Amino acid sequence: MIKKCCMNKRGWTRVVVEKPFGKDLASSEELSGQLGQLFTEEQIYRIDHYLGKEIVQNLLVMRFANRFFLPLWNRDNIDNVQIVFKEDFGTEGRGGYFDEYGIIRDIIQNHLLQVLCLVAMEKPVSLSPEHIRDEKVKVLRAIEPIKDDEVVLGQYDGYLNDPTVPKGSTTPTFATIVLRIHNERWDGVPFIMKAGKALDSRKAEIRVQFKDVPGDIYRCQKQGRNEFVMRLQPSEAMYMKLTVKQPGLEMSATQSELDLSYRQRYQDIVIPEAYERLLLDTIRGDQQHFVRRDELRAAWEIFTPLLHRIDRGEFKSLIYPEGSRGPPEADQLTERVGYVRTHGYIWIPPSLKAEL
Repeated sequence: MIKKCCMNKRGWTRVVVEKPFGKDLASSEELSGQLGQLFTEEQIYRIDHYLGKEIVQNLLVMRFANRFFLPLWNRDNIDNVQIVFKEDFGTEGRGGYFDEYGIIRDIIQNHLLQVLCLVAMEKPVSLSPEHIRDEKVKVLRAIEPIKDDEVVLGQYDGYLNDPTVPKGSTTPTFATIVLRIHNERWDGVPFIMKAGKALDSRKAEIRVQFKDVPGDIYRCQKQGRNEFVMRLQPSEAMYMKLTVKQPGLEMSATQSELDLSYRQRYQDIVIPEAYERLLLDTIRGDQQHFVRRDELRAAWEIFTPLLHRIDRGEFKSLIYPEGSRGPPEADQLTERVGYVRTHGYIWIPPSLKAEL
């Protein structure tokens, strides 16, 4: 009916399509095929609001416009990358929708995977939307099949108490999945995708952890590794965790940060909402921050085998308490693939430091 009744006779017509883009590869291809019969790819804008977030849009500028990142951003210096989404509340009456899809379809297969592409892609030939999306597709096609022992699923205790959730549901509300990119830049670097509901905090961030310092004369390993963290929400920020001298008479090391907190640095600038920005891009005809059909297919090819096995009950969701970090097995998995957690250091946004 949109095709029949709403097409502009002059000028342009653009159709914004919201997720979910299917439930697996077959249903996504069916949907894409139906849309393709009605509209051209240039008219279709598959929207993923994470691509409209300020820090996500800063990723390519940060990576490719700063000289000191260029030689560091590879397997020689980076040990692991975490892309994390955490909510401190449960389904709260939306269990009917959520239970049909689960945390992987709802968050990881789309939002977090899009962020991974921007973290891992090569420099595009230009800022043309097609050149950027070409590089994202190359990353997706280089991702290896997911290993069984690099998946941890969970369901928070109390999920089944939501009256909108079917009785006896085994749908995961938490998942940690390790993705591995088989190319020259990232071979051997685990990309740890973590998402969950009813956890101990609300945040979304990218955490790039660097390797240990060789010939460590200051015992930096005791303080923790260098990390570059991009906080997507809340309190947008980018900060680098560094080992520095503890102020005072003693020659001892401690961990601190170089911090760009948007709320403090850009006090007079209103950061637009993600949908606000993406809808403006739609009006402008800029498809850079929208998902192309071959990109969508490549994303589903990664996750469909795992999702089908979960749907058949071949993976068990571990029960975890509300307000926790999730199943302990998830932390054990991240440690096993190389992540070293820093104990005793907590980043506090400068705006909160002033209040303290």
